[in-house]
Amino acid sequence: MTNDKIEASNKQIRQVTYLGIATNVVLSALKIFVGLAAGSMALFADGIHSISDMATDIVVLLGVHFGSRKPDTEHPYGHGKIEVFSAISIALILIVIGMGMIYRAAMDIAAREVSKPGIVVIVALVSIIVKEVLYQVTKKAAIALHSPALYANAWHHRSDALSSVVVVVGLVSVMLGFVHGDRIAAMFVGLMIILVGVRVIVDNLHELVDVAVDDNTVSQIKQIISSKEQIRQWHKLRTRTVGREVFLDLHILVDPDLTVSDGHAIAESLEESLHEQIIRPVNITVHIEPDVPAFRK
Repeated sequence: MTNDKIEASNKQIRQVTYLGIATNVVLSALKIFVGLAAGSMALFADGIHSISDMATDIVVLLGVHFGSRKPDTEHPYGHGKIEVFSAISIALILIVIGMGMIYRAAMDIAAREVSKPGIVVIVALVSIIVKEVLYQVTKKAAIALHSPALYANAWHHRSDALSSVVVVVGLVSVMLGFVHGDRIAAMFVGLMIILVGVRVIVDNLHELVDVAVDDNTVSQIKQIISSKEQIRQWHKLRTRTVGREVFLDLHILVDPDLTVSDGHAIAESLEESLHEQIIRPVNITVHIEPDVPAFRK
């Protein structure tokens, strides 16, 4: 059942990511062409940012492919953390791009180059709408599927939308007489992208130290355990995340007069309920103990 859940979520991740690739191909070509034609450094930089979105889309696909491979002798807990490294890789790409944009804009200001607005504003507004929609779609899928790489990619889409907002602000300032508004806007875009990259890295570092699953999932797990009448008591519940998967183990106390087969059946019933009611793939280890004073907590 765990493998079925992983494959189903992989399919959804691929669909969202393919949509992102198609969108980024069109937007990057449009921004770069118009940016060069109109002499807008900010829009040109925004187009390069859209190309980087395609690169991170590919990183997501690779992370999903390798991260969902079945456990083997060397990786008995699976390869789920590859998706975490994919997310961190995307963040590092964001940081490098942001630094490059700031450097290029600063050089243009030193060279006293001035951009020409016009259609640039229209292209930037189209980009804002399209990329914000793509961000919302990708973020929704990332949260539902608990995919750190997809969530990082969603923020990459959002940073692209926000960068286009800054482009518009910069170009409007040019129209009002501030000739370097476009370049300064590009520098703010670069700084914003760097901050997004840092945030994604910090969030994903928690995954590498076996952080517990979110509070809502823990509460759901506790409710499922408590709903089993044959489980008289339970304790030592531990959870951790590996990519999109949840690993948990716990001790349950059952009637000491039950047979080994009966105790096993109770554990199996609990595992089935957890698999059915928790959206994420779950790997469960249940330790059965007799309900006697020595084992009660």
